[in-house]
Amino acid sequence: MLAIVALGSNLGNSREIIQAAITHAKFITDHPVLRSSLWETSPVDCPPGSAKFLNAVVGFIPQPGETPETLLKKLRDLEKVFGRAPKKVLNEPRPLDLDLIAFGNERRNNPELILPHPRAHLRRFVLQPLSEIAPELVLPGQGSTVAELLAGLPPDETMIRIQ
Repeated sequence: MLAIVALGSNLGNSREIIQAAITHAKFITDHPVLRSSLWETSPVDCPPGSAKFLNAVVGFIPQPGETPETLLKKLRDLEKVFGRAPKKVLNEPRPLDLDLIAFGNERRNNPELILPHPRAHLRRFVLQPLSEIAPELVLPGQGSTVAELLAGLPPDETMIRIQ
């Protein structure tokens, strides 16, 4: 079972923040962490004037006994360590955004957590880095692989691989 987490930052030193968050992922699993490249992306559905994002994706085998809910709490706690404050505006600039994209084949639909992430299959900034580490992955509820979903997206998001 693989947990997939998307990372994003567009406030502060995004490169250092994303790299530190990826390093921290090594402490929430007993297995190697799959890591994508860093991608500079245009903001999607963000307030006017929002800075570009750095995005990446990691995949790892959760620790024994881990649930989507316990992992989500760890991710939210990590966001706070990097200075994320409670939202005032939807998709506002933030030093670190961690989205739980998938947790194996688990499904959730409640106010705290929707799994798989409800828009992951529509977002190039998730699928492009995810295709580097798991191109053949089929997200729960999707009939296509990550690579196929990516190929079917319109070219409306600007992305540049930076590392």
